[in-house]
Amino acid sequence: MESYDLAEQLKAAERGAAAPYVDYPPTPWWYAPSVGAWVAAMIGAFTWWRENTGAFVGSLALLLAVEALFIVWMRRRHGALPMPGKGTPPAEIAGVWRGYAIALPVIALLVAAAWWLGGVPAAAVAAFVLVTAGLAVYERRYALAAAETRARLR
Repeated sequence: MESYDLAEQLKAAERGAAAPYVDYPPTPWWYAPSVGAWVAAMIGAFTWWRENTGAFVGSLALLLAVEALFIVWMRRRHGALPMPGKGTPPAEIAGVWRGYAIALPVIALLVAAAWWLGGVPAAAVAAFVLVTAGLAVYERRYALAAAETRARLR
């Protein structure tokens, strides 16, 4: 009887530790394309880098302000949801985070190659497509991993 109680207590503790990673509101449909557009706009701002310093600095300042507002909104919406690389997630989610960590430099290298081969416009388009698709895949994989975690801890 005592071993059953202990096992249940351990499972309850694991459920509590996993809660911040698996209990969250669904991500809105526009999240991935919005982030992709923001990254593309950040790269697109470099069009003015040598042409017009005021336009370059102004566009970067505007994009950073948009990012700050977005982060405030995300924290209000999700609460203290751990970001990839922070905390100790359940095993199912840790695998998704590893994939995210591997994909980031790959996407950055592909965008850099597009910039080198096709200039700023090509890099902006590549960033929009790759970031939007990458985040969509990440969100889908995360949701599946969260569901697997919830099922395991029932």
